[in-house]
Amino acid sequence: MTTTAKVTTLDNPNQAPTSFRLKGGLFPLTLLELIHFDKALLRDDLQKKVTQAPEFFQQVPVILCTEHYEDDPALINLAELRTMCIKFGLLLVALRSSDEVLRKKALQLGIGLIAGGRKAKNKSSERARDPASGVTAVTLNDKVITTPIRSGQQVYASGGSLIVLASVSAGAEILADGSIHVYGAMRGRALAGVQGDTSARIFCQSLEAELISISGRFTTEEHVNSPYWKQAVQIHMISESLHIEPLLYQPR
Repeated sequence: MTTTAKVTTLDNPNQAPTSFRLKGGLFPLTLLELIHFDKALLRDDLQKKVTQAPEFFQQVPVILCTEHYEDDPALINLAELRTMCIKFGLLLVALRSSDEVLRKKALQLGIGLIAGGRKAKNKSSERARDPASGVTAVTLNDKVITTPIRSGQQVYASGGSLIVLASVSAGAEILADGSIHVYGAMRGRALAGVQGDTSARIFCQSLEAELISISGRFTTEEHVNSPYWKQAVQIHMISESLHIEPLLYQPR
């Protein structure tokens, strides 16, 4: 699952210049949700992920999350886990856990702490959906982009869906807490449901993405390059896996 890190600007314009500045920033971070900690099994699972997407595992900063851990988090060997992650190109930079013993271990290892997961949204603030048609209505939190998104740009729709009325270039990254709609060629990286919304979907007029992800489940260009390559498609989750299908169904 993908999350975001944000800091606050603390500069005072009336003070004399200093050796550094603290500025606000918004960056995508990968959430590593630990369910079990079996050393051999975790190593094998990480190896499988690296084989699927070697370009993704290149010194990627990750946040360890134990909210779904099925055993006692206090018993996790955090130092051993961090060492294993490093071997597979994952840099453990922060911990999201309510377990005080594990949080103390993280501080001793120089790992940052992040507050627990967000509370469930009030149903009145969620995206309205017509159960009969499956149509999702646009809300005030949705972000609409009318110009092409260029290489190197990152666009994030916080608390809603992202609607791009143009194309997304290779090397660009688009993220949304909700769904993603691209009314043009979708290249680059597209990450929907980055706060854990498994019902989020990705829609595009031409599938040419380097990476697509919904609620942290991702696949890369090698696997996306299917019969639907450069076709109008929708992408959603079925049984924890990404499913790609034509956006427009042809009558038989």
